[in-house]
Amino acid sequence: MSARRDLTSYVGRAEDEARLRRLLGEARLVTLTGPGGVGKTRLAGRVASSMTRVFPGGVAVAGLAGLHEGSMVTRTLADGLGLHDTPARTARDALLAHLRDRRVLVVLDNCEHLAADCAELAAELLRACPDLVILATSRCSLGVAGERVVPIAPLAVPPSSARTVEDAIAYDAVRLFTDRAAEVLPSFRLAGEDVAAVVRLCRQLEGLPLAVELAAARIRALSPGQIADRMSDSLALLTTGARSLPERHRSLRATIDGSHALCTGVERAAWECCSVFAGAFDLAAAEDVCAVPGLAGFAVLDAIDGLVDKSVLLRVDGATGVRYRMLEALREFGQERLVATGAAGVVARRHRDHHARLLEQADAEWFGPRREDWFARLSDRHADVRAALTWSLREPGEAVVALRMASGVIEYWIARGAAGEIREWLDRALALAGEGTPGWATAQARAALCAALHSDLDGARQRLALAETIGDDDAVPAICHVRAFVALLAVEPHALENAAEAVRIFGARGAVRQQLHPMFIAAVATAFRRDLAGARRLLAEMVQLCEAARDEWYRSMALFGLGTVEIFFGGDLGTGERAMRDALRIDLRVPDVLSAAYRVDGLAWASAKRGDWPAAARLFGTAATLWDRCGAEPDIAVSLAHRELLAATRGALGDARFEEAFAEGRRRNPHDLLATPVPARPEEPAADAVLPPLTRRESEIARLVAIGLSNREIAVRLVIAQRTAETHLQHILNKLDFANRTQVAVWVNERLVTRTAPGTGLR
Repeated sequence: MSARRDLTSYVGRAEDEARLRRLLGEARLVTLTGPGGVGKTRLAGRVASSMTRVFPGGVAVAGLAGLHEGSMVTRTLADGLGLHDTPARTARDALLAHLRDRRVLVVLDNCEHLAADCAELAAELLRACPDLVILATSRCSLGVAGERVVPIAPLAVPPSSARTVEDAIAYDAVRLFTDRAAEVLPSFRLAGEDVAAVVRLCRQLEGLPLAVELAAARIRALSPGQIADRMSDSLALLTTGARSLPERHRSLRATIDGSHALCTGVERAAWECCSVFAGAFDLAAAEDVCAVPGLAGFAVLDAIDGLVDKSVLLRVDGATGVRYRMLEALREFGQERLVATGAAGVVARRHRDHHARLLEQADAEWFGPRREDWFARLSDRHADVRAALTWSLREPGEAVVALRMASGVIEYWIARGAAGEIREWLDRALALAGEGTPGWATAQARAALCAALHSDLDGARQRLALAETIGDDDAVPAICHVRAFVALLAVEPHALENAAEAVRIFGARGAVRQQLHPMFIAAVATAFRRDLAGARRLLAEMVQLCEAARDEWYRSMALFGLGTVEIFFGGDLGTGERAMRDALRIDLRVPDVLSAAYRVDGLAWASAKRGDWPAAARLFGTAATLWDRCGAEPDIAVSLAHRELLAATRGALGDARFEEAFAEGRRRNPHDLLATPVPARPEEPAADAVLPPLTRRESEIARLVAIGLSNREIAVRLVIAQRTAETHLQHILNKLDFANRTQVAVWVNERLVTRTAPGTGLR
């Protein structure tokens, strides 16, 4: 599940919503159970979105339907919170540290296929985090002590004797059918003979919401009576042919079978092929996966359009374009059909190949102006990248492709704060592929880099030793790069020599992007030897290479290196501070919260070196807020400067004054650290205005929506992840029962007019 606005009207469940809110105030683990299609996910989303005031720490959502491995449950939840796995902290450690002192509602959606892993995580979180509450959805209970299980019943259906519109429409199942039918066929009105047919149909489907919606989607081609007759035939077939299925499952299966039968041949093929996707997908991905006879070019688009029309696919509009997603029950049906026809392996291979090509293209275009676009695209497709890797590691002979996928665009995983995850993928692929696999030694060096990023220096050295035994000349610069990084972190000799060799070889091969991190290491190692002029030359060259390629991410790294050299190693404080600010400006624009934390920490060093201890304490406080936001700590590359200057600041001020200034800094927006703040636009409402029933943060976001900022611009302004901004906007829409941003803008402006009217005294 993801926090998103309902695409269609929401019928019934008022009593279920009220009961669930009450239970979430009484119990710490509530599990919604029921068959597929009964509406567990949607109910959980509605309730969670309405309870943000009860849970000031926020609502954290982990949608688990697309996962194939239990080990990914914790990572998926941590990822939803924007947490990074960091040195000495696994994803679970980061999760526990983040949630321990917060009142948060965690939603674990679609737990049934990973029930044991979900139960283990839930039990551990509840033990360690006293204010945490968990809402789970599953077809079975989790079996955790203290769990309150809430069976979700289908919608109420009318008695068979109901014949008038008034009698029938009083029941939620009939209301749902008429709402959905009118969306498909605007001229549809419940009247006359249709009443008895709709009543019969809803009773046949026992009020199961997904079944009712799928049946209503046929109204353009069939009358309610024809739909009911076909459903009766389908149920008769299933009753004789699948007696092992529970009755309610037979109702849903009959509806899905009927929807499948109503599709054209190409639509059925597209349905079955697209069921391989773990998350939302775009048209290009569908075209690759649906590469079967009769499905090419516009035929795929027509098939997708038909499936959207029949409610098999849902359209999702996002920052990276239009995508589509399939409800879990329909995806399971498609997977069953693929297995029955013997096509599952072929389609899974096409799915894997598509994502392997996607990663290859991202790797080729990562260094340059498209880096942000690629990060967004890969983030949107992360569940399917995981699924492709999983298939490759399980399918005999395919580990070599997994190795190539995992060792490509390593910066993507690091930027996600998932160095630990990609290290695991690499280690598994390396073990299965074998030493003779092309690229094996380079992949070992990549795994060593990830180990070093987690301060596992022994693990990094072991992997480097394995890489060197192969004698692969292609891997030499990558090995030198990581050897240099390990030496820098361990404060050992030869960091400079190894980094310089990596820069030289990568340069000779024209691999500019691969030169840059070794160049940064070489500069810092040069500064450690008190050769500031040499360090400056290396960083200036690094900046020039980045500017030539129009790459801002590595340019920020270079500026941070320059700031570190000038501030910590006795250079020019003014130059160092300007470099840190320029780097911070880049990071806040993306936004890259982890990098911004390093830069703000660097500004604190500058103030400490200048002897402006109150300013240093405030800056350390602002940096601490950023470290917290991504669940990270200042313990890679800057640990020495951070520890020394933080201790000096505390010593100069004393504990009481330090804590006061530190707390003040924690409340400050990092944007305020840049140039003179830009005055608010005249039409921009007061920043501290709370707009009931919204929370303070939701009010802040609603005001930014009202002045026309996009989700991305809001994320940059507030220094939060874009997905966090999207989640807050979803909560706003749900609370106000609005469908779009324009309604929010009008609502905000109406209230501001009321607040600022003459004589109100509310300005």
